[in-house]
Amino acid sequence: MIETVIGCTFEFEAARPTHAIVMVEPHFAESGRIVETKFELDPHGASTVYLDHFGNSCRRIDLAAGRVTLTFEAVVSTPADADPVVLDAGEVAPADLPDEALMFVLPSRFCESDLIADVAFAEFGAHEPGWARVQAISDWVNGSLTFQYGSSSPSLSAMDVLSAGTGVCRDFAHLAIAMCRALNIPARYVFGYLPDIGVPDPGTPMDFCAWMEVYLGNGWHTFDPRNNQRRVGRTVIGRGRDAADVAMVTSFGQVLLHEMNVVAAERAPST
Repeated sequence: MIETVIGCTFEFEAARPTHAIVMVEPHFAESGRIVETKFELDPHGASTVYLDHFGNSCRRIDLAAGRVTLTFEAVVSTPADADPVVLDAGEVAPADLPDEALMFVLPSRFCESDLIADVAFAEFGAHEPGWARVQAISDWVNGSLTFQYGSSSPSLSAMDVLSAGTGVCRDFAHLAIAMCRALNIPARYVFGYLPDIGVPDPGTPMDFCAWMEVYLGNGWHTFDPRNNQRRVGRTVIGRGRDAADVAMVTSFGQVLLHEMNVVAAERAPST
């Protein structure tokens, strides 16, 4: 096991006291990995945590009028190995899927699997079912889209991205998810912290990362269409049908985001 340092800082400005929901802390399922954690608002405001129906840790906060800085920091223990590969994990017929997986076969707001079905069947309908087919989808999305900061918007769907040919990690995930669902393979949207462990420094500021989890065999498996690599150190923040279910910030009033910084790195050994 290794330890990673994760966290973020947001600087908001609100015209008046405003209630908001933020999702920046690890998913409930990650709670056993947390070594230490800290959440702060400056100036201080009330906050409470609840779990939504996906098990995501959602924090309700009260933002004071004016500038407010939100800081979250944590140390988590994580396996030193990369995401597992399970080549013999097969597809599960819809009739045999567990109840909780069924919603992740249906179309959703940003993953229009019904509209993209013709493309999915043309590209992957004849492909070997199971792990190999999902990896082929991830390969195809990675090769078909160009990653470009600033090329996306919160309203873009999988169909929009397929047409545009560019996007950011959420768009890569949405397109791959839609392709999987069109083939009756349950797939869900995931975002979280992903340190650059064992990979070249990309030379860009750290950011949150989005990927997908696919139900094969008897469980969920990680696939990352954006990076298309098995990686070390993922910490999940949110899971849902698509990005609409896991908004990082939902404010009940006008709030400007002036600055955001994200940290995800292997913890330096203590001296």
